[in-house]
Amino acid sequence: MIRPLCLFLALPSLLSANPVFNVWPDNKMPGEATSSPETEVPRNDGFTRITNVSQPTLTLFPATRADGKPAPTVIIFPGGGYNYTVVDKEGSEIAIWLNSAGITALVLKYRTPKNREGALQDAQRSIRLARSRAGEWGIDPNRIGVMGFSAGGHVAARVNTQFDAPAYTSVDEVDRQSARPDFTVLVYPAYLDDGKGGVAPELNLKAKIPPTLIVHTEDDKNHVTGSRIYHASLEETKVAHEFRLYPTGGHGYGLHCEGDARIWPDDALKWLGQIGMR
Repeated sequence: MIRPLCLFLALPSLLSANPVFNVWPDNKMPGEATSSPETEVPRNDGFTRITNVSQPTLTLFPATRADGKPAPTVIIFPGGGYNYTVVDKEGSEIAIWLNSAGITALVLKYRTPKNREGALQDAQRSIRLARSRAGEWGIDPNRIGVMGFSAGGHVAARVNTQFDAPAYTSVDEVDRQSARPDFTVLVYPAYLDDGKGGVAPELNLKAKIPPTLIVHTEDDKNHVTGSRIYHASLEETKVAHEFRLYPTGGHGYGLHCEGDARIWPDDALKWLGQIGMR
């Protein structure tokens, strides 16, 4: 049984009373986890970075819809180079913005540091958990997508292409649910290429990849090549997708971009409407 923690989040940039749920049942989490205590990574930019995550959680940000229908939902994977997760700038702030558009959001705090397989397991499980709790959380089980930022974009791309290859052995009835997202938004994603002109080998282009939006900027020198290559590969395999490439914006801006990419949130909402996910 997955028990809600229902704790009050102490982090100043998060809402104070959003319900938090363990991703895994007690003593049934697969894979590895750090033995170091969970802690905040100190920085001077006002944003919160959490590392040494050994108990992955989902924080629920429910949307209220005027039509009374179950809400579409986005599961958010914050970035942080797999060393930590930026839980507010690329987490709770994104959730609040989605709420304003009538979209429920769930922020995944996945395992760190340097635990890519653990993060994938947490991400697949989070999609299954959301579908299993759809009635309880007031969400549409057929409109659950993912949105990832930087390293979280890599997590999202992996669940986007590896949903038919379970990253762990089933632990309970939740795992009977599909891990395939209904749509995917990749915002300045990292690690999508193999460094040799091809797509990263862990991305299965033969999968039935759901509609995908890629957001990037030309001046993100470290990671835009991966998005270009992934876009070209989706074109070749005729996957429904859009590639929004803006001239300026850099990397890691969330909703705080001052360059041309500052319009990405509006463009993303338009795209979600076009594919019937609003």
